[in-house]
Amino acid sequence: MLLNARRGASPSCPEFGIPDFSDLVHHFPGAIQTLQRAIRETITAFEPRLRQITVRPVPSEDPLTLRFEITAQAVSARGGRGAFRFNTQMSPGGRMNVW
Repeated sequence: MLLNARRGASPSCPEFGIPDFSDLVHHFPGAIQTLQRAIRETITAFEPRLRQITVRPVPSEDPLTLRFEITAQAVSARGGRGAFRFNTQMSPGGRMNVW
C-alpha cells in the first residue's frame, strides 16, 4: 500500500507515498535514481519496523518496467531482528508490485 500511494494524494499526510510515475517518466534515465531515493525515504519515514534500508535498481528485460530490490532489517517491539529482501516491479501504469 505504501509504495502504491502517490505523494500528495492524502490530504491528511501529503508526504505519504512516492512521486507519481507520470511526473518522472520524462526525466529518464535520471528518474530511476529519483524513484530509488523516494522509495527509500518513504519506507524510512512510514515503516518504523524497518532499519538499514537499501534500495537498488535491478535490470529488467522489459524497458517499460522498473525493478528495484529492497533490503532491510526488521526490528520488533520485543527487540528481535530479522533481515528481509523484497523485490518490486513498477508497471508502465505506475502500479508497484512487491514480492
